Amino acid sequence: MMASDCDRQRKEVDFVRVKKRLGVFTSGGDAPGMNAAVRSVVRAALNQDLEVYAIYEGYQGMLEGGDRIRKMDWDSVGGILGRGGTIIGTARCLAFQTREGRRQAARNLVEYGIEALVAIGGDGSLTGATIFHREWPELLAELVENGEIGAEVAAKHAHLALVGLPASIDNDLYGSDMTIGTDTALHRIAEAADAISSTASSHQRTFIIEVMGRNCGYLALMGGLATGSDWVMIPEKPPEGEHWEEQMCQILKAGRDSGRRDTIIMVAEGTRDAQGKPIRSDDIKQVLEERLGEDARVTILGHVQRGGSPSAFDRHLSTLLGHAAVTQILQSDPAAEPMLIGMRGNRIACTPLGQCVENSRKVAQAISSGDYPQAMALRGDTFSEIYHTFYTLMQATPPNCKPDAPPPIDKPLRIAVLTCGAAASGMNTAVRAAVRLGIDKCHTMLGVENGFRGLIEGHIKELDWVSVRGWATAGGSSLGTSRKIPKGRDLYDIARHIEKHDIQALFIIGGWSGYQAAYQLYNQRENFPAFNIPIICIPATINNNLPGSEYSIGSDTALNNIIQAVDKIKQSAVASSRCFVVKVMGRYCGYLALLSGMATGAEQVYLHEDGVTLSNLQHDLDYLINSFERGKRLGLIICNENAHPVYNSDFISALFAEEGKKLFQVRQAVLGHLQQGGDPSPFDRIQATRLAAKAIDFLIAEADKHSPAATAIGLQGSQVQFWNLSELPVQMDSDHQRPKHQWWWELRSIASTLSHHTPHL
Repeated sequence: MMASDCDRQRKEVDFVRVKKRLGVFTSGGDAPGMNAAVRSVVRAALNQDLEVYAIYEGYQGMLEGGDRIRKMDWDSVGGILGRGGTIIGTARCLAFQTREGRRQAARNLVEYGIEALVAIGGDGSLTGATIFHREWPELLAELVENGEIGAEVAAKHAHLALVGLPASIDNDLYGSDMTIGTDTALHRIAEAADAISSTASSHQRTFIIEVMGRNCGYLALMGGLATGSDWVMIPEKPPEGEHWEEQMCQILKAGRDSGRRDTIIMVAEGTRDAQGKPIRSDDIKQVLEERLGEDARVTILGHVQRGGSPSAFDRHLSTLLGHAAVTQILQSDPAAEPMLIGMRGNRIACTPLGQCVENSRKVAQAISSGDYPQAMALRGDTFSEIYHTFYTLMQATPPNCKPDAPPPIDKPLRIAVLTCGAAASGMNTAVRAAVRLGIDKCHTMLGVENGFRGLIEGHIKELDWVSVRGWATAGGSSLGTSRKIPKGRDLYDIARHIEKHDIQALFIIGGWSGYQAAYQLYNQRENFPAFNIPIICIPATINNNLPGSEYSIGSDTALNNIIQAVDKIKQSAVASSRCFVVKVMGRYCGYLALLSGMATGAEQVYLHEDGVTLSNLQHDLDYLINSFERGKRLGLIICNENAHPVYNSDFISALFAEEGKKLFQVRQAVLGHLQQGGDPSPFDRIQATRLAAKAIDFLIAEADKHSPAATAIGLQGSQVQFWNLSELPVQMDSDHQRPKHQWWWELRSIASTLSHHTPHL
């Protein structure tokens, strides 16, 4: 909106409003995904026939008013989904911390008739919003008293609806499992650490990587876990004892002695010792050089962690939160308590904003007072579990099972690990975690090569602690995999090799064929007593088409591969008025298609679950033609590989090319196995490790039972849950190789809402 338009808005008599007006702003440190959230808020509001104003430069723009507050239309947020930072800007505003500054901000909102706010930011920004909302009636009263607005105008603006969206790369806000920007920051950390490890190994160096987190060790801990780091230091859990240097050096020296060529140490910037004294990266460097003679280097990632295009997860998260924010404002009482819209598991969660701000600050207070157990407790059980898992995995040798010592358990198990189905990034991560955690509990871990084909043929070898070194970050499956589903004579061969190698538990990582094979073994227990052992399946497939888990290992990596490719495709398309039809994997499951469509801003997504008809295609073709006639330069269609046997991506491309050739060109992109390749994303690495830890504990607990369970494990919401494989036929649509209930199907309407402007009248 130009300055003259702003002047005209301010001169409207009595601030008469035809439509409800909503303001959106970003504040504090920028976080990847903020643009996706702004886009979602704007388009969801427009589709509800609201007027939307973007407040540029955060609280500074709210205080200054004028052209800092601009009316938004549908195209104002076009093309920003994949951009980093925030297009509407953010700034630190000391003036807003004063009563006078907040009063001026209130005056500007009243002038524009804005009666609802969506605040996108971190702890400090949301604290400011909470104070502003609490003071709102008093601020209006002061404006009336000063003669700046009339009493009637104040009465019309008696309430300011407020919703907060958590955006902070530190993931330090109560009320949401993940905050906007955190996943992308982990991507930057993993990319940097993976790159550094190669040069570190070449020169046998130690690298100290400092990441953000003044009072929150989330990035350091999860980054360390995802990259297979050798030591991590976080604010919530200082090294025990007065001499942290000795403990660190002892563990790192053991790693060198075991043959490790590189050492990676992940340090949060707010790290301190048990006495509260800050530990700087240079302090660690000096200790390593003086005590171990290490060639150490310090790399401070700094604002690299904030930069770049948001990950698939952050685009998805921001989109859902932005849409939910508008729904919350429309459905709640204007005088209601402000809410923070967060994500718990895969579900939107609303929590009082004041409570979130208060609880978020309790962690910093606990750290400041030296109450570290309380700080860890406030982070939640999952944070503590992952810390203890990481501490085990980072050791150079099994910490609890020495070679010459008697086993601390009565009945050590022999657990076989195998990967099944198509390769999925994260399989190696899960194998590494299972092997090391099993050995740590003094069990023997066996690796089966090439999935069930290897089990049939007897290709089984013992895995030790060192044999899985480096697997945390590697894509594919180093054990090898196959889609072989045993039947007939195969079952006899498997039973024979289970007995020959004295296998007492099966740890299966894979997709649909792995689940089918495990189900076969379970059903044949009466015929083959060797199968009466605990069996567990971990979901690992890019298609995310397995029951009992909302995420499969590998699906997040595949989504990121897709959006990176599509972002490049869009850059080429916009230069010459093109529509791209992008074909993605998934077989009969539309997860990859729908989620990648949401993350890239596709105009339409074709799924097998929806079906495709000629009338659908005609409607979408008309929409594209009308859009290009109005100046559109880019069209994007995402098509699931099995969306329709006839109306497939080839047919759609040919149809659109013929009918739209006067306005735009059509190109088809088949991404193929690009979606399966690459190193696993941080999300997949973390979830693979977490599921493997739970699965090992489950197998050990079941081993002594007369009829041990055959089970699958998965993520339901934010919780790890188990379910019996006997339920597989009930939960699965076997003909289409997808679950009968798919949680993500609820997102279909949101994707449609944000891709087409269809306001409710």
